[in-house]
Amino acid sequence: MRHLLLIDPIEKLNVKKDSSFMLALAMQRRGIECYVFFEKDFAIHNQGVQKLTVHSFQGTLKEDGIYMQSFETTDTKVIELHTTDMIHMRLDPPFDSRYLRILWMLDDLAEKGIQVLNHPRGIMLFNEKLYAYRKEGSVASFVGSNVKLAAQFVHNLDPKPSALILKPMDLYSGLGVEKLPVTGWQERFEEKVNELNGPVIVQPFVEAVTRGEIRSLYFKGEEIGTILKTPKDGEFLSNIAQGATFGAHELSDVARERCEKIAAELRSYGVDWLAFDILGDAVTEVNITCPGLLVEVSYALKKNLADVVIDMINQKS
Repeated sequence: MRHLLLIDPIEKLNVKKDSSFMLALAMQRRGIECYVFFEKDFAIHNQGVQKLTVHSFQGTLKEDGIYMQSFETTDTKVIELHTTDMIHMRLDPPFDSRYLRILWMLDDLAEKGIQVLNHPRGIMLFNEKLYAYRKEGSVASFVGSNVKLAAQFVHNLDPKPSALILKPMDLYSGLGVEKLPVTGWQERFEEKVNELNGPVIVQPFVEAVTRGEIRSLYFKGEEIGTILKTPKDGEFLSNIAQGATFGAHELSDVARERCEKIAAELRSYGVDWLAFDILGDAVTEVNITCPGLLVEVSYALKKNLADVVIDMINQKS
């Protein structure tokens, strides 16, 4: 089986800790035929054999054997796609019209028998945030663009929150997330609706975030690693790139049961690779577009989880 990773331009990515690079280098180390390709390389047609421009690559790891020192493409060639190939959808959101067009094109290849991980239809069907909000024990959430309806939602919250969170539906890594006081937030809500050209998510601020946000990675329905990300003092976003610390973590029985149930549901849609964001026991996001933090979770567990993913893919085959 050849593995073909559809990735963002290398200059846009953090080479040191990119999950896709980690997976690609692990495959190369194990002698698995693997290439990367970019959006500019990707085209489909309905006139016979599908071809794809792909790039060989090389890279080095740091002394810890987890973080990467370098990653670069080398040779380029054109290959014919076969049903034994697996394409890995590794483009970062936002989930906009451009992203949707790529998913439609990947779905065309999937219809021709090419394996795509995660399956494009599964990615198209489920919004990463809204899917979590419909589950048991989720955080109270409003989604819309009408400020009067949002204000009614906030008024009816019980218990009354200490602050509010406003966030977009389709961004990632904490982009666009704002914490606001429970008074005077309406003006900012309307501004954000205009900025995002559509609905905004409103939630009560969850105090548990100050104790840390959990990131749990699942593959083929099984937990492969979990960390707790703790924000810097005075911050509310547990973003490692912005200074949050992290360490290995054990899921509670309640959180694990919820994750396993969601993972089983999504597997039936061809969505095998998931990254759960959890506050307390509440699943706040189900990352399915381009699940990340494989490097950080590997570092915390002192185990290269890319090898675990590869082994599980091979079991599936």
